[in-house]
Amino acid sequence: MLLHFYKYQGTGNDFIMIDDREQTFNASREQVARLCHRRFGIGADGLILLRHEPGYDFRMVYYNADGGEGSMCGNGGRCTVRFANDLGMFTESAHFLAVDGPHRATATPALVSLKMGDVKGVQRHDTHDFMNTGSPHYVTFVDEVDEADVVGNGRAIRYNEEFGPKGGTNVNFVEVLDHNHLKVRTYERGVEDETYSCGTGVTACVLSAHLHHGWEGPVTIETVGGTLQVAFSQSAPDEFCDIYLIGPAVRVFEGTILM
Repeated sequence: MLLHFYKYQGTGNDFIMIDDREQTFNASREQVARLCHRRFGIGADGLILLRHEPGYDFRMVYYNADGGEGSMCGNGGRCTVRFANDLGMFTESAHFLAVDGPHRATATPALVSLKMGDVKGVQRHDTHDFMNTGSPHYVTFVDEVDEADVVGNGRAIRYNEEFGPKGGTNVNFVEVLDHNHLKVRTYERGVEDETYSCGTGVTACVLSAHLHHGWEGPVTIETVGGTLQVAFSQSAPDEFCDIYLIGPAVRVFEGTILM
């Protein structure tokens, strides 16, 4: 069968988008992984289905590049909002359902602002912070992030004896550039490589930076693929609410592929 698809990217974090409002997509894990493969398929960090959901504008279903259904993806969420907007499913604001619960978002021609879920129970350690921002994230600060061995060290942490048995974690390496200004590189589980950007990752890095430096949002984050901003409020010593991930989300192309 021929599959019609769209390709979107948010600061270089790229996704295969499928309009599945008729719920005809039933590909296997192996087929999803092949579609996401950068040599034998379309190539992407993940695949996202846009579906109808009663009481919401739409539902987002996200698959990692390895074909497994994933946890929340921030840039993927922003790209899904742009996709739904391009399809005429809403005008300026959307209310949608993802794997971690309801989200609200707004879209302008330049930016998509996505409200993330509240964050509770930040774990602080001497060498790193750990939290769940819709996906689990390990955050460590470094002096020169461009020199970091993101893949080697990230993979080692992702599979170590603490995180490996729990399904692994995403790993973020963070450099402070200036007040309210970070540079971040991320190793993503499910992709099993460094990605150009990670929305839930930069969210975790900003919250960690607030705990370390007392910064108030919005904080600007430089990623390999571009610039994002995160705004937030702190509701308790280790709890955050009103978290917004803000940045561009762009349609790249569309096409068909033989499944």
